Parts: sequence; C-alpha cells; structure tokens
Amino acid sequence: MKRRKFTALGTLSAIAFSTTGFVSFDGESYVGDCKTTTDILGPFYRPDSPMRDNLVIDGMPGELVELVGSVLHKDCTTPHKEAKVELWHCSADEVYDNDTDEFRYRGTTMVNEKGEYRFLTQMPVPYDAGGGNYRPAHFHLMISAPGYQSLVTQLYFTGDPWIDKDVSSTSPSAKGRILEVKDGKEGKKIVYYDIVMADKPLLEANSIDQLVGTYSFGKGRRKMTFSRKNGRLWMRNEIYGYNLTYIGKNTFHLSGFGDDGTTFKFKIQKDGKIKLTTSSVRGTNVAWKEV
Repeated sequence: MKRRKFTALGTLSAIAFSTTGFVSFDGESYVGDCKTTTDILGPFYRPDSPMRDNLVIDGMPGELVELVGSVLHKDCTTPHKEAKVELWHCSADEVYDNDTDEFRYRGTTMVNEKGEYRFLTQMPVPYDAGGGNYRPAHFHLMISAPGYQSLVTQLYFTGDPWIDKDVSSTSPSAKGRILEVKDGKEGKKIVYYDIVMADKPLLEANSIDQLVGTYSFGKGRRKMTFSRKNGRLWMRNEIYGYNLTYIGKNTFHLSGFGDDGTTFKFKIQKDGKIKLTTSSVRGTNVAWKEV
C-alpha cells in the first residue's frame, strides 16, 4: 500500500500534544521540566505487531540503524520498568505494510529492568504525501506504560531536506524529536531517544485545527460543530459551547458544566476522512466530518 496515495494525510500528522506534567508555550517553543512530544494516532497504526526488536528484512534496501533509549517516569529520571514500545515505519519504496501477516517494519518490545528499549531496523525514506508534498523520513512509536496514557510520537532525522518543509516536523513541539543519526558498531547507524511519560497530555492549538469543523450524523439527522478557543477544543451549542478535555488515543470528554459522561473519539481514515464516534449512557453514534 503506497503511502503517497493518501493525499489528504500530510497535515493530519501534525496533530501533537506535550507529554510533560507541566509545559507552557513561550511564544517560540514549548518549555518545561523535560520535553517529549507526541502525535495523534494516524491511520497506519496496526495493533498486535509481533514481539520482536529486529525488523530487518533480508534483501530489502535500507541502511541498518539501531534505535535505542529509555522510557522514564514523569520525573524525567526514574526508569519505567514495565513499558511496552511499538515501532512502525515505511519501507524503502514508501510502503506501510497494512495488510500482510508479516507485519513488515512493525514490531513490539518490552523495556528491560533499566527501562531501556532497542530496535534494529532499516532506515525509512521520505515520501510523497500527495501533490509533491514530501514528508521527511520518520519512525512512528507508541509507548504504553502502567499509570500513564499511551504516547504516540514520530522521530525525524537531522539532515533530511524535507524537515523544513513539513508541517509536522516544523512544529515547535517537534524540535526535540529531530535526532542525529550517528555511526554505530559494525557499520550500523544509531539513534538515541529517551521517552518521558505524563499523566495528562495537552493538545496543541494548531493540532486542534485539524479536528475543528462540522460533523454530520446522516441525512436529516443532527450535526455537531467543533471549534477552537484558548487552545482548547469546544463543542458548540446554542449559547456558547462545551469545553472538551483530551484523554488520549484521539478521545475527548466533556469538562465541568455539562459533563454527562459523553466521549468523542476521532479516527483518521486511510482516505483522509475523519470519523467521529460519540458514546454515552444513551448509546453510540457515528458522524463524519463535512468537507
């Protein structure tokens, strides 16, 4: 499945939120005790990838590279000993394996007693996200750790000519995720990246803009409109609106006044459309974002 076929996905990958306990925007970048940032879960994630840390495919082009690092608690120093790390990326011919039982360039590993993880794979490549809009080469990671919300992120590499042109990698929050590819042992390259978990992620304002709009529940049925105010996602009503709180995995719930237990889960489809599923004690409903 060619990544370049999905022309509407280039901007959606820019959705990101901070993952430290307290982070603020200083006008140029996000600042806090320690910075790790993460992206919303996109359409190319596949659950249940094999437990393995070697993703190399014999006969396929691509420079060998080790990705190594540690998963840390929110204090930025204490290793998390029970974290699970999932890695996925495209192949040298710009393909994400979304269909085969081989789960090519997809794998899952558990950290060791020191909170360390390691993957051996082959370098991904930039790809055309549609209309000549190239995304820089990158890794996708999902980190699941008891006591924290799952963290999804993308890692970029210094020297990539497309970094300065991509809406996601040029975001201030991505600065700490543009990594140096160093020379390792036995002719391999090596990339280091430590991950800091957090209790309550905060969605970036420019990321919310990807979700705002009107969603239709079907012909003749009601519609739901979302907007952004003060860096938060709001659901409009007749008077002003309801403030929504991000709770992870593309899901929000109502905050404060009007909180009835309803959740709002956004899912990016492979064709670029966005599906909204609302769930409450009254049942579940599905809507689609109007173009």
